[in-house]
Amino acid sequence: MKRTALLLSIGLLVVGLAVAAETVVSTHAILGEFAQIIGGETVEVVTIIPSGFCPSHYDLTPSDLTAVLDAAVILYSGFEPWIETLADAAGSAAIVLQLPGEWNTPHTAIAKVTAIRDLFMEQFPDEAETFVANAETYIKALQDLGDELLEMAESASVSGVAVVCMEWQTEFVDWLGFDIPVRYGIPAKLSMRDLVELADEGRDAGAQLVIDNLQSGIDFGAKLAREIGATHIVLSNFPGVMPHTATLVDLLMRNGEALLAAIEPLEQGE
Repeated sequence: MKRTALLLSIGLLVVGLAVAAETVVSTHAILGEFAQIIGGETVEVVTIIPSGFCPSHYDLTPSDLTAVLDAAVILYSGFEPWIETLADAAGSAAIVLQLPGEWNTPHTAIAKVTAIRDLFMEQFPDEAETFVANAETYIKALQDLGDELLEMAESASVSGVAVVCMEWQTEFVDWLGFDIPVRYGIPAKLSMRDLVELADEGRDAGAQLVIDNLQSGIDFGAKLAREIGATHIVLSNFPGVMPHTATLVDLLMRNGEALLAAIEPLEQGE
């Protein structure tokens, strides 16, 4: 399959990494993946937050301080307000790059890959050709994945499916073409009154799915789906937590396939 070949190409960039001369610290797994694939043997990537953790609830460890102290480059998204404080406390001389915004669609991921590639080319110019080649391979994989997912979504006529979606998955769900009349925020900040109001809105909109985000907690979404009478679907924003999601490419395909599989019974019931 085309996608298998693309994933193999990505895997070949990661296999056989040597001990790198330059340490790159990423606050989470997505930026770590981008950095490792682009940097190859030139960098050694240390990722601070494990994929199963909500980034806002992560507690720093002494090893995190050591990693930051040794870093040449630090990558973060912006929802980790502690990273610059940590770098200052460690006396780090690292270049700190903030990459805000979503990464869970091919085009948003490509924007971050390009920014990291450009930074690496500037900081480690002797390996610029390697960075360009590695980034091109990965960008091609993301573009082909995007084409495949959009073709699958169009064939499934997802534009006619109304959903309730947790805000951290709306970028991906909207990109696929689903109708999102109702969105909800961080479950820990929502009350029982919010649940009732969201359920009313979801029923009024004819929502068929409640789409949840794994890292933000899924109990609220499960209750909301029961109240609406909708199917509850859990997606992830980070690779490695769900089976067969070792890379972002794997993860986006898994998320897309989960959504499309959920609407098949709905179509059969019409």
